Amino acid sequence: MKHTISILVENHAGVLARISGLFARRAFNIDSLAVGMTSDPSISRITIIADGDEHTAQQIEKQLNKLVDTMKVRSLPAEEMLSRELQFIKVSATPAQRSEILTICEIMGAKIADMCTDAVTIEVSGTAEQLDKMHELLKGYGIKEVVRTGVIAIQKGSAVLK
Repeated sequence: MKHTISILVENHAGVLARISGLFARRAFNIDSLAVGMTSDPSISRITIIADGDEHTAQQIEKQLNKLVDTMKVRSLPAEEMLSRELQFIKVSATPAQRSEILTICEIMGAKIADMCTDAVTIEVSGTAEQLDKMHELLKGYGIKEVVRTGVIAIQKGSAVLK
């Protein structure tokens, strides 16, 4: 089972290395990792997707809370969070294919980030399933390159991680 863990940490050099080291030492696998500053530049938010049972998730939380730079750790249940990823897909595109690709983009809520004589780069954000679907729809045109971020997530409602 996939677990989404949101962590507030002090924005210092080496914090991410300590967190990833914790996962490595305990043989916990990280499926996705995203780090960014918060509204306070001295604090960063780390979003980690990890695979494991409920016991594993509890152990991860306990170990993360022991780290000096950790301010707050919260597991986000799927039904209580909003999550998104960003993906760029560079696709081969002849002038004749561009209108078809533009139609796919319009339907999927994607946008053209760059266009040249023989390729189109598409930007799409959404759930992992939506990004996988976009990839599948464009596969027939000849995907040249794909870049995908880690998941970012936030709790639904008015509650905040502080």
